[in-house]
Amino acid sequence: MTKDKIILGIDPGTNVMGYGIIHIKNNKMELIAMGSIELNKLETHFLKLQKIFERTQYLINEYKPDEVALEAPFMGKNPQSMLKLGRAQGISMAAALSKEISVSEYAPKKIKQSITGRGTASKEQVAGMLKNILKLKSLPKHLDATDGLAVAVCHYFQMGKPASEKSYSGWEAFVKDNPKRTKS
Repeated sequence: MTKDKIILGIDPGTNVMGYGIIHIKNNKMELIAMGSIELNKLETHFLKLQKIFERTQYLINEYKPDEVALEAPFMGKNPQSMLKLGRAQGISMAAALSKEISVSEYAPKKIKQSITGRGTASKEQVAGMLKNILKLKSLPKHLDATDGLAVAVCHYFQMGKPASEKSYSGWEAFVKDNPKRTKS
């Protein structure tokens, strides 16, 4: 049984950073807040990173999360974009660690799989499922906010599962990876 805790989920971005905060009490999930921070009007990448750090610390000070979960950067076509996303994630991570809060990270496919059952789900599908799960009346202007919320919900769904737990697509895949665990 999960104890009473608050989870801050962050979808780091250098144009828009999404966040979601949930409260877990008696194994029930309740939305506390979600939103997005627009960064595209800031002139330099360093000013964006400074704003990410400040806003992450503000969210931590305001909502006092027990844990922070982040979306890991993904390899896209542009290595420069991945580098910038990695910096944004690192800054959010540093803000949480400076307050001695544990941090977890999840791959985008893992988050989508956890929320919708499909690792290739669209932002709209993730948002729609979160609307159902948390009984939200409406969705925010920026789906980056629901992406941040999805990270928090994914973290809650993953609690109690070992980080290295591997999933298999079927019995044949399991047998292939674990020959010593089956009898011939």
